[in-house]
Amino acid sequence: MKRLWTIIGVTDVTRSFAWYQSLLGLPAAQPAHAYFGQIIDTDGTVLLCLHRWGDHEHPSLASPERAEPGNGLLLFFRVDDFDGTLSRACSLVAALAEEPNVSPNTGTREFALRDPDGYYVMVSGVLPR
Repeated sequence: MKRLWTIIGVTDVTRSFAWYQSLLGLPAAQPAHAYFGQIIDTDGTVLLCLHRWGDHEHPSLASPERAEPGNGLLLFFRVDDFDGTLSRACSLVAALAEEPNVSPNTGTREFALRDPDGYYVMVSGVLPR
């Protein structure tokens, strides 16, 4: 099995950690470090890694001023509980970036919002059976 660990640069790991846990309906926990945390599904799968800008001299995580956060990146989560995730999302942001709709490409319900650092986050329901 191969897995991709997506790592994004964030201003405040603890804040973003709590935000993603809330959005995805995961149990509350704390990141491993002030500079790095992994959002982990209940089955142990790493869903997303959060890395504080400027730590550890990673060239692409040096500073949000070097490139706009999220440029060329779309965080896409497929969720089992679409309605619950939508409800949590609405409590996290003042307005959705994209209102709930049915994707003409996949036939799944989806919506989008921006995370605390400005990343575009797309949430999609599971594929219809």
